[in-house]
Amino acid sequence: MTKLYGTSRSRSARSLWALEELGVKYEHVPIATAEAKSAENLKRNPNGHVPVLEDDGVVVWESMAINLYLAEKYGKNSLWPPDPAAHADIYKWSFWAMSEVEPHLITLLRNRVMNPPEQRDEKAAQAAVETLKAPLNALEESLKGKEYLLGKNFTIADLNVAAVMSWAPMMKLDLSSTPNVQAWLQKCLGREANKKVRGLK
Repeated sequence: MTKLYGTSRSRSARSLWALEELGVKYEHVPIATAEAKSAENLKRNPNGHVPVLEDDGVVVWESMAINLYLAEKYGKNSLWPPDPAAHADIYKWSFWAMSEVEPHLITLLRNRVMNPPEQRDEKAAQAAVETLKAPLNALEESLKGKEYLLGKNFTIADLNVAAVMSWAPMMKLDLSSTPNVQAWLQKCLGREANKKVRGLK
């Protein structure tokens, strides 16, 4: 039995999207982020975070680790191509999204959406926008002449990067200077599996 713990209003959405793309039958337990440090969830993840995946006795936490595990186990020749060189690209882009993009999007999220107005720092938000220009330009160049990050086919690399980038439209981050990124992101986020996840708890 496959279970995914975590509300879709958290990073759990990434792993729910992967499960839907892969067609894996699963049970969704929508634990809120505020409840992630409960004694019960700490037994699953000692860090007190969601998502957590339970899959036939295997317990995985960290959304990117969950997605890479799911793609490798269930997505051969679809989200997980057979070529080891393609795996290297998948790892590269997944880790890139977490290190080069997500921290700056979180800064934007906190200072333009989540924090109370009196606690928002617009200078920090603007600095994050400036810092994002270089990685977004790298993504723009990598998408030139390609449908997706690895070529013609949508893979877990696209899902992982697009899931991180999904916060950008919410914060009205201007992507007009990176049209390849803009078109690619709309295409990825418009997939039926992702739209289904956005309707979950």
